[in-house]
Amino acid sequence: MQDEPYLTTDMAAAYLQIKERKLYELVATGAIPCSKVTGKWLFPRAALDRWIEAGMARPEGYAPALPPSIVGGSHDPLLEWALRTCGSGLALLAEGSEAGLSRLARNEVAIAGIHIHDEVESEGANERAVAAISALHDAVVIGFVRREQGLMLPNGNPRGIGALADALAGGLRFGLRQKGAGAQLLLEILLRRAGADVAALAVAGSTYATGADLALGVRSGEVDCGIASRAVAEAAGLAFLPVAWERFDLVMRRRTYFEPGPQALLAFMGTPGLARQAKALGGYDAAEAGRVRLNR
Repeated sequence: MQDEPYLTTDMAAAYLQIKERKLYELVATGAIPCSKVTGKWLFPRAALDRWIEAGMARPEGYAPALPPSIVGGSHDPLLEWALRTCGSGLALLAEGSEAGLSRLARNEVAIAGIHIHDEVESEGANERAVAAISALHDAVVIGFVRREQGLMLPNGNPRGIGALADALAGGLRFGLRQKGAGAQLLLEILLRRAGADVAALAVAGSTYATGADLALGVRSGEVDCGIASRAVAEAAGLAFLPVAWERFDLVMRRRTYFEPGPQALLAFMGTPGLARQAKALGGYDAAEAGRVRLNR
């Protein structure tokens, strides 16, 4: 039941620790969030969490503890530059998208940068990932940029790789990212579409914590290729074979949104300076920076 986003009547009663009869009374009076689907009542876990929190008795002066001033999740060169330039006072902890969401749910970071990929479609994958975590019932997803992801190769692409299939057929040594990193999720999806999987890859080197670490691995010859953004590849002087555009978004709790650090970053995202830097780095579209993509 822990991972189910929608609870049946008996599951919801157990989750709320009440009898099913009492639950039906709440449904009948419209006092509890629920939906009837094909004759059965379903209860969104995230909505139940918000319902419980809305009725919480709080002592005078009580306020939830604020998370540390850290941006977790995935690393991005433009985001790193923006945090330094805008004077937000926010530090970076780059561990991958899913790790960032987990830390955000535990109140260990103020913001998580994410670029999730799933089998449904890339467009709404970030929002779906956030909506699936009941502990993030008060989360806001803010658009940062769209960015280009692809296969990094040695400078000049000496082996003439023109597609992922060429890299697979040629036995190129792939550098991998950690489990739950957005680039790793993308690689796994691309491999499945090509009828392959990670286990069949020629793999070298260690697991790389960031795209920049992986780029260094390609440049040094430790590995032959790997997935990262165009900005990372170009900064390292590597060849780049584009495979997809993705959304890189920022996730935070609503109460964090109004804190000075996030506000400084959000204000800066609407300035021409961010657009100029995005163009200079390459592989970015910052036209929708700052747009609210999900407000739970």
